[in-house]
Amino acid sequence: MAIEMKQSLKMQQSLVMTPQLQQAIKLLQLSRLELENVITKEMMENPVLEEGGEPEEEPKEAPAPDRQEKEPEKMVEGEDSFDWQSYVESYNPSLPGSLVGKSPDEGTPFENVITKTKDLHEHLQWQVQMARWELKEEEQMALVLVGNINDDGYLRTPLQEIATKEGYEVSALEKVLKKIQEFDPIGVGARDLRECLMAQAKQLPVRDPDLETLIQQQLQHLERKSYDVIARAMKLPMEKVVELSQVIFNMEPRPGRAFSNVETQYITPDVFVTSMNGQYVITLNEDGLPKLKISNFYKNVLSGKEEGALTKEYIQEKLRSAIWLIRSIHQRQRTIYKVTESIVNYQKDFLDHGILHLKPMVLRDVARDINMHESTISRVTTNKYVHTPQGIFELKYFFNSSVGLPGETGIATESIKEKIRKIVAAEDVKHPYSDQNLVDMLKAEGITVARRTVAKYREVLNILPSSRRKKFF
Repeated sequence: MAIEMKQSLKMQQSLVMTPQLQQAIKLLQLSRLELENVITKEMMENPVLEEGGEPEEEPKEAPAPDRQEKEPEKMVEGEDSFDWQSYVESYNPSLPGSLVGKSPDEGTPFENVITKTKDLHEHLQWQVQMARWELKEEEQMALVLVGNINDDGYLRTPLQEIATKEGYEVSALEKVLKKIQEFDPIGVGARDLRECLMAQAKQLPVRDPDLETLIQQQLQHLERKSYDVIARAMKLPMEKVVELSQVIFNMEPRPGRAFSNVETQYITPDVFVTSMNGQYVITLNEDGLPKLKISNFYKNVLSGKEEGALTKEYIQEKLRSAIWLIRSIHQRQRTIYKVTESIVNYQKDFLDHGILHLKPMVLRDVARDINMHESTISRVTTNKYVHTPQGIFELKYFFNSSVGLPGETGIATESIKEKIRKIVAAEDVKHPYSDQNLVDMLKAEGITVARRTVAKYREVLNILPSSRRKKFF
């Protein structure tokens, strides 16, 4: 069989991910704080960009259709023959006045504030330096051990592994670890829960052998609150077991909790939904976002004849970048508005009456409504928050699956979770409801769900099983 070589032409459509398009997609999925940081960075790096005052009015007459389509295309391709000066003069990045503005409640103290707690490792290192050690080498061992303690305050790396890696004796590390476990917070450096609680028990004003025995031998029964089993095993009256259990429940199972390196961010809503005259009004929150505009100085430089070609080429490149940033932010805000508007139209019952009236909704519902791709809806709802009459929610919150009901479209899973939460909150703590009880109670309301589904929702809500919710005192 002979080998033959041929040439052929094939036409096909494909989406080219230009840097400008990549930037627009990236801005779409940024949180508000991240967007502020990007804008600030761009203003520092691009001299053509500057911050303006209040948004200008949108031009009453839009550019001709052919210009609307051709000019952005030339801008992406970077054709130097494009009349940038004319484009900049006519381009207005402002949003319509009906879409933007300050929050409807000027007194609402929404601020981007970041707070950071003390670092556990810094706290422990300071104590290592303040402690008295018999040998200098012990201080070095202590620093190594502290470096292996996690944010919860536990040492999960085996001493043998540390000894092999660092060249120390296991017995020497064990001695140093015992001293670390007496540091503040008490119990830090423990290798498991039992060791953590024992360290705390030994620091009590009065040592109780029964308490230490319970920790050493009966923790598995205490976790299940099997007080009768503990009483028989330890040959103690029930009252004594309950007393000892109360002491243990007041201990800290995670010593590093108070020093955990957790950042707290106060959420600033991206959009407000308020009720006015029986209608819901959507307002984008523009507070804190710089109003960008093109510098008049560089417009004049571009139009001048005395500047060289290199200067104009540099300014043109910066203009391309600036205008694409402004257009991308403009499109981001419009998309947030359209998505929120669709959600509001679909979830009016929720806005009127609360979580129990949340309707099932998926990304496809909004995508079809506003004629966008599902991936776009997913990006724009990530890390975006809306202030509603029912509270502040991430836009993703409104998308949830459903449980079918006879003759109805279904009920949102979030509504079922809220029902479970309310039932458990009102139960008798001495006789808590089992998962099967919850199934039966939901069925009485016309909601049929499997017991394993109830158990899954309960776990998502961080609600313990009935055996662990039961209280004897």
